[in-house]
Amino acid sequence: MMPRALFTALATSMAALVWAHAANQADRAVVSQSAAAPPMVGYEGQIKPLFDAQCVECHSQDKRKGGLSLAAYADVLDGGRTGAVIRPGNPVGSLMIDRLTGRVGDRMPLGRPPLSDAEIAIVRLWIDQGARATPSASPAPPPWEAPMALQRPAVPNAVWPAWSRPLDRIVASYLSRQDTAEPGLVGDALFARRTYLDVWGLLPSPAELHAFVSDRSPDKRDRLVATLLADNQKYAEHWISFWNDLLRNEDGVTYYSEENGRKSITEWLLPALTSNLHYDQFVAKLLNPAGPGDPEGFLIGVNWRGETSAAVTPWMQASQNTAQIFLGINLKCNACHDSFINKWTLKDAYALAAFFSPEPTLQLYRCDVARAQYAGPAFLYPELNRVPPSSSLADRRATAAAIFTDRRNGRMPRTVVNRFWERLLGRGIVPISDEMDGVPWSAEVLDWVASDFVEHEYDLKHLIATILTSRAYQMTAVARAGDPPARIYTFHGPEPRRLTAEQFADAIGSLTGEWSVFRPAGPRGPTPPAPRTDSDPLSAGVYAREWRAASSQLTRALGRPIRDQVTSTRAIQATTLQALELVNGEILSRWLMRGARRMIGELPPEPPSLFNALVGGRNAIQRGFDIDISQSSTLWLLVSDTGSNAPERVLPVWSGVELAGPDGAVLLPSLAPTDGAGLRGGATNGARGLSVKNPSHLVYDITGKGFTRLRGTAEVENPRREIGSTLNPQLRFFVFDVKPNMDRLIPPAEGLPLPRPPIVRSVREVVDRIFLSALHRLPSDAERRDAEAAVTDPQRPGTPSPEGVADLLWAVLMKPEFQLIY
Repeated sequence: MMPRALFTALATSMAALVWAHAANQADRAVVSQSAAAPPMVGYEGQIKPLFDAQCVECHSQDKRKGGLSLAAYADVLDGGRTGAVIRPGNPVGSLMIDRLTGRVGDRMPLGRPPLSDAEIAIVRLWIDQGARATPSASPAPPPWEAPMALQRPAVPNAVWPAWSRPLDRIVASYLSRQDTAEPGLVGDALFARRTYLDVWGLLPSPAELHAFVSDRSPDKRDRLVATLLADNQKYAEHWISFWNDLLRNEDGVTYYSEENGRKSITEWLLPALTSNLHYDQFVAKLLNPAGPGDPEGFLIGVNWRGETSAAVTPWMQASQNTAQIFLGINLKCNACHDSFINKWTLKDAYALAAFFSPEPTLQLYRCDVARAQYAGPAFLYPELNRVPPSSSLADRRATAAAIFTDRRNGRMPRTVVNRFWERLLGRGIVPISDEMDGVPWSAEVLDWVASDFVEHEYDLKHLIATILTSRAYQMTAVARAGDPPARIYTFHGPEPRRLTAEQFADAIGSLTGEWSVFRPAGPRGPTPPAPRTDSDPLSAGVYAREWRAASSQLTRALGRPIRDQVTSTRAIQATTLQALELVNGEILSRWLMRGARRMIGELPPEPPSLFNALVGGRNAIQRGFDIDISQSSTLWLLVSDTGSNAPERVLPVWSGVELAGPDGAVLLPSLAPTDGAGLRGGATNGARGLSVKNPSHLVYDITGKGFTRLRGTAEVENPRREIGSTLNPQLRFFVFDVKPNMDRLIPPAEGLPLPRPPIVRSVREVVDRIFLSALHRLPSDAERRDAEAAVTDPQRPGTPSPEGVADLLWAVLMKPEFQLIY
């Protein structure tokens, strides 16, 4: 019990404190009443001159670093790619003040003297007073922000009777507020072309298009979407390119060594798409690959040099990638320092990385300099954070998966909805899917589609069907005029889109029957214990859709990324490199010539090889051979690179190669090649080995010499430490006894992705086939006249020539009518 004297003393002291506080408040009130209020600050007179002098060098309407312009009042209110930089009435919560003071990130303006205290004070006061345009104007409106949780918006009454579905009614309400009359929809042929390309990535055949256009059923568009989505294989083989770009998945390419480098997740991803694995489970598997066959390669990232900086460790890449792909948050700067363009800090990036790192606590490094700070696993949004049940990596990954797929997390469904809308209509509801704090042109459209997606258990096919059957998708395409800020962008319909590299290539395959070839990597493992007498059984290759094939100079020029980083959207503007490849590129020229020959039945069979084998990986660095050459008069020895990390540094060698016959054996280096340009070190080379370039070819004439066997070893002579750590050689060695086709060193196995189109024999049939298949129409009279003249063989009237057919193919494929999705 408290002694009375002590109680009395405490009571007296508390009374004195209360009296003093009351007196202080009274004094403040008197001072406040007597002091004049600070004058109102206006943007034009006081703030804009300051921004013009200090900020617009980096934040003009042309430069917009971080998406932010400070050149005009409306630009300031718009903010940057990641949202608002000022919050009217709340300078403490305004990113601009944090940047000007250096409280978050480096102090701005970067690389220049900071603003004075008086200048910062006037900006702070302007924001505190409501960020008014003029001293007498009303306060600026608060910035738009999406709430974390999804809530399905109310569906308005129908504006136009035909726009009766919930999504259509929301879009119609939006359009009517823009004083837009009821828009028309595209015709059946254009709708079918769009939909085939968007679901399957393939052009409709003339027969498929005719059947759809001839159908008079009122629900035929809905039925077409459902039919296309029901073909799981074609759907998956198109959409896998979209996910490969996002998830940095590429087959046959590594960046360091097999145990540390990127691992393909194709064996998981293709079945996941084929079975329509729902998106919450899809994300959970990527973030927590706990079971057999789960995609563990996603979290490994790309390891370029073996010894990496703190900013590109696999777990930091996992932090950046998961935030970007699934949440639309840019953490790229935050691996090194607090961001210059958004609110996220260095510690935020490290805390997210701690869910995926070997150790549960990470020391922070600012630009590779260690700091006396540490981060344990924590989510970017505290209201969704969960504490892992233990510090084990398994529990931390499982916790991360649970947080990302938490139904209270509205960012994840909004982000994937925006990505699909952008893919299918050319522009997202939020302008940039990687920056989901941006302002949508319709928050109601975004949240309704996202809510519907979640209510249908994150079904991606349902999401695609919802968009494709909407009238918004079926409106006439409208070309974008520049890249307007979000505040002045108005949705008036889809935008024309360029065919992807894969769609372009697959169109050539479906039109001509000439597809790309997918070559499996072949076996990896220890060197065979004895010389091989057979060729690699996995080396034949198969005709396949373009996503399966390795990228080429042509497909990279058409926009296919290298995939060493996340690619959420591909460039839509034509480039000089693209023009050069399309107009004068060898790959397309050879492809179209082969396609032309195949169309008219004049493509000869591929010459077979006597030997071909993969030599590569950490262990399979040599392959023995012993082959019959009793019927051969000429030998071609070829080396082709199929994906080495540094092809120019790989040193192939034909080791111990000898030619044997009834009179004994001679070493191949003792013969002079008729073409020895592929040798390293000149035509003489080593006594027992032929050191060759990568790639290379050698030609030998053995006519009349009586040789019956060719034997030796194909290998790589780099030091083993280089092979296992950095080079990762991937070579194919070939022996031919007839001149090889350099485009098809490995004749593909039979079987095509689509049925082979019938051979066309007449000039008219060729012209009709090309126009109907590529453009879905017959040529005009003038087009027919010119096309038939170009295709006709001058030596065989009425008969198409391969060169003429190839020229017509090229001319049609260059038309915007072919290359664009309208």
